[in-house]
Amino acid sequence: MFVLFYTRGYFPGMLVRKLGVNMTKRLSLLTALSALLVATLGFAATRGKSDTPPEIVQFTKDGRLVRPADYRRWTYLSSGYGMSYSQKADDSMQMFTNVFVNPTSYDYFLAHGTWPDKTVFVLELYGSSSKGSINLHGEYQNDFMGLDVEVKDEKRFPDRWAYFGFDTTEKDSAANTPSQNNCWKCHDQNAAVEHSFVQFYPVLLQIAKEKGTIKQGVKLD
Repeated sequence: MFVLFYTRGYFPGMLVRKLGVNMTKRLSLLTALSALLVATLGFAATRGKSDTPPEIVQFTKDGRLVRPADYRRWTYLSSGYGMSYSQKADDSMQMFTNVFVNPTSYDYFLAHGTWPDKTVFVLELYGSSSKGSINLHGEYQNDFMGLDVEVKDEKRFPDRWAYFGFDTTEKDSAANTPSQNNCWKCHDQNAAVEHSFVQFYPVLLQIAKEKGTIKQGVKLD
């Protein structure tokens, strides 16, 4: 409610016009600030999307898996050294393995204890050495040897999980055959959760125990 008063040379009509001008200026300022805010938020959202590493792998027209890009920006799970599931393992070459999984699948596992469709694991293979620089004891990673990739895709693969191998330079790879090959069978029979060896990933193992998702009969110790 406005209280109008009269002063010399100042009439109600002039006050109304002045109030109208001030209100128009305020509305124009608010409109400009709103547009600036929307533009700023839009730029931030676009920039965030462009900085996000790709998580979904690609396939060629003939079904070959394209070498995963930027997987080292994914979630790191664990490393192993000289691991083998065979008593007749060749000890002449002890290799390191580093395991990564796409971040959205990792977040899903934290919440549910299982792996969603489109989960991708990448396992790096590196040679080992004990002599180099100032190292006097223990082993460290040296030459890159290749990648093993595991993909869960329920529509693409009849057995849901498929396995791929890449050397140091291959750009794409066909799935290991037959579909239920020795690698597939080993994971199916011995992996703690679905086809993942969670028993070797301490943080995820604890989550799987809490969620009750460990397969019955799997050897953990």
